[in-house]
Amino acid sequence: MWSNQRPNRRLIPALLLAAALAGCASSPPVPARLGLKLHPAALGQSISVQQHLKVERAGRIDDMDVALQVEPDAIDMVGLAFGQRVLTVHYDGKEVKEWRHVMLPRQVRADDVLEDMQLTLWPVEAVARALPPGWRIAEDGLRRTLYLNDEPIMRIAYSGSPRWSGTVVLDNLRYKYRLTIQFAAE
Repeated sequence: MWSNQRPNRRLIPALLLAAALAGCASSPPVPARLGLKLHPAALGQSISVQQHLKVERAGRIDDMDVALQVEPDAIDMVGLAFGQRVLTVHYDGKEVKEWRHVMLPRQVRADDVLEDMQLTLWPVEAVARALPPGWRIAEDGLRRTLYLNDEPIMRIAYSGSPRWSGTVVLDNLRYKYRLTIQFAAE
């Protein structure tokens, strides 16, 4: 299931794999992730969506299906691969709790998954208020860019509004992966 014998289109955790791939690079160490953890209520509303995630890195494509629920007091996410649960993440605004399948690489971190989710879905104003010195986020219509010391780190493009509808493409320039999120129609 996790071997390298299948060149592309393996159905394994996409968003999560992106974090693992970033940690496995053979190039010089890349600075740590931002560490963003916004309170669930900062989204400004409750949502319950299903997503299909695809991550592309170094010519490889991996997929995962996700159910995401955000309420004012908690975020819950379940990731499925091969129809089997491989990850559960719960965040109450204070603590991240996760359950992981034994086959999930340990480099895959729930904190990184939460960060990409919040950078993508939360209002730009909420993200901007939570950024540490040196970081900033800009939004222009259906595009967002995250900067560190005026260097672009991440670009996010939306196909429509609200942010959790249609397709979202996140290009992480620091860790060199592309995450495509296709939201299921309501």
